[in-house]
Amino acid sequence: MRHVVWDWNGTLFDDLHIVVDAVNASLGELGAPPIDADAYRDHYTRPVRLFYEALLGRPVSATEFTMIDRVFHAAYGASLDRAALATDARRVVVQVAASSSQSLLSMWRHDSLVDYVDRLGLADYMARIDGNRSRQDASKAGALAEHVARLLDQRVVADPAAVVVIGDGLDDARSAAEAGVDCVLYDGGTHHRRELEAAGVPVAKTLTDALEMGGVA
Repeated sequence: MRHVVWDWNGTLFDDLHIVVDAVNASLGELGAPPIDADAYRDHYTRPVRLFYEALLGRPVSATEFTMIDRVFHAAYGASLDRAALATDARRVVVQVAASSSQSLLSMWRHDSLVDYVDRLGLADYMARIDGNRSRQDASKAGALAEHVARLLDQRVVADPAAVVVIGDGLDDARSAAEAGVDCVLYDGGTHHRRELEAAGVPVAKTLTDALEMGGVA
């Protein structure tokens, strides 16, 4: 039986537009011009500090990055009502629940993630929900390794080979490779499709297709 580890932002939750707006709020504090969604996709990378350095064309100090993180999360949180679940998100979560297990891993702040997933009625479908409990720009690879270890400890899965990560970022593919689990990338927003296709894992246009490619459907 497959276990799906869902990414949240840009995957189950269609929020690229408010992410870009929140980035622009941070850039505005630095006196930098705003970007659009294409520029976001052109430059996005993790660690996030490198993303801002690429946008600004210069190093970002620790003080500046603390401000960027604060302004971004304030602007993003204030805009949540302008975003919604991806078109087929609720359907695929219910579908997985009928025959397999699933969990959620995001680098969004843990308490905010748990609260919002619950508000949208998806929390009860998840064996685990893990967000970022540590530093501003924590590694998703490390977070995924810990997430899979906890799934094993809880006996949700018996073997990492059963796990498939479904996410929208190149970081999802890199993290899955480091953790020794499968990955399907969803063409939902964070990167241009051509970049996703160069990652060496299946790329799906819809979450429904992602399940099929991941051997879950």
